[in-house]
Amino acid sequence: MAEPTLRDVALLAGVSPRTVSNVVNGYAQVSPQTRAKVEKALEQLDYRPNVLARNLANGRSGQVAVVVPYLDTPYFAELLQAIIPRVRARGFNVLVDQTDGDRAHEAELIRRKARGFLYDGMILSPLGLSQADLAGRDPDLPLVILGERSSDGAFDHVGIDDVAASCEAVTHLLSLGRRRIAAVGDQPYATGEAAQRRTAGYRLAHERAGLPVDESLIVQTPRFNRVDGATAMARLLDRPDPPDAVFGYSDLVALGAIRVLLERGLRVPEDVAVVGYDDIEDGRYSTPSVSTISPDKSTIAEAAVDRLLRRIESRGPVTGEEFVVPWTLVARESTVGRGAP
Repeated sequence: MAEPTLRDVALLAGVSPRTVSNVVNGYAQVSPQTRAKVEKALEQLDYRPNVLARNLANGRSGQVAVVVPYLDTPYFAELLQAIIPRVRARGFNVLVDQTDGDRAHEAELIRRKARGFLYDGMILSPLGLSQADLAGRDPDLPLVILGERSSDGAFDHVGIDDVAASCEAVTHLLSLGRRRIAAVGDQPYATGEAAQRRTAGYRLAHERAGLPVDESLIVQTPRFNRVDGATAMARLLDRPDPPDAVFGYSDLVALGAIRVLLERGLRVPEDVAVVGYDDIEDGRYSTPSVSTISPDKSTIAEAAVDRLLRRIESRGPVTGEEFVVPWTLVARESTVGRGAP
């Protein structure tokens, strides 16, 4: 039996083949009613688009690259789980790469000679690249940046307001009466924008509360992982004046800090309150559960995929956009005690 064609679907739905093509390719200029009829006909005929033929005709690979620093970091794993099905639903395959934050590798991926016919566009969460490095990319590469690099007008940027979110996290601790709040995760170097913005939010919360910042409570870490949080917490507890609260720049940092606190016989949050960042699943199921800044990962994925595929389809200059994603503070056991969500 012959495979159904676009024309077959169009006849069944009572529309033109062009309209069916628009629906299959995810174009927006189709009314909801017409889209529903076409989707019903696609399902009835079990239509499968010939992606390879379409891509060859369009001069494309039909693949999108999604590049993150670390695959073993729960935040990026959860983000990939949100991005990949959305890309596939639009008829593209997904290539996933891990850079380990290596600047040279990240730079190579966004250069023309590396791209070839491997991928039509990229969603990139850079760690090693600076803003200046991004300016040297292939200008024809459709690119969406996640995280803390601002758009230069030639690519889209999707992320949350780290300063405001961090300010709210620290304000939450201050509202509980905590006054010696450690900030764990600062990275005062060129590629540490995420950490620097969270430190700026930490400072802003103190400023708004009319309180001085104890610079010795701002602790640097090489990464935002468990061992960094544990190491920093151990050093802080060895001080003669340890903190009564901790703002961890990721949930992994917070989890490492909590582990050391419990090993030292301290109670969380009674003795030391802890808030993290990212709202990873581990933090929701730990004991105590971790209070956190929760970025809307679903919106991040939707915005990144939509903007990337719009750039791929445009085949021409597109003005870069800044898309600020919603976030919430989720107060759990590590700051407000048992009975919290």
